[in-house]
Amino acid sequence: MRGASFTIGVVIAVVVVAALMLIGLPTYNVYSKTMAGKAAYEQAVQDRRIRVLEAQAALDSAQLTAQAEIARARGTNEANRIMAESLGGAENYLRWAYINMLEETAGKQGREVIYIPTEAGMPILEAGRRSGQ
Repeated sequence: MRGASFTIGVVIAVVVVAALMLIGLPTYNVYSKTMAGKAAYEQAVQDRRIRVLEAQAALDSAQLTAQAEIARARGTNEANRIMAESLGGAENYLRWAYINMLEETAGKQGREVIYIPTEAGMPILEAGRRSGQ
């Protein structure tokens, strides 16, 4: 008798475990998929927030760069105006800037010949001169 009641107990335990698995496994699958969906949604929301913050940072950077360029242009404009006034006008400032450029580039590679404009504003050409001569 003892062997029969043990066998019946094991069979009942197996049936109960099987019933719990049949009921619990689909419920767990639904729960697992729900949690995976929530995790994917939160990840997508976080990725979107990151993209928005990066775009905002790029916009802020572009605006600040534009403001810096405007300030630099205003400073250059003011400096040019002061120089032109101190040299007696825009014509003399351009002449000074040209002479300054000639001084800075004299003797540098590729600047062996310097053409200086004549009174008519046309350069003196050295048609017969070659680099080998």
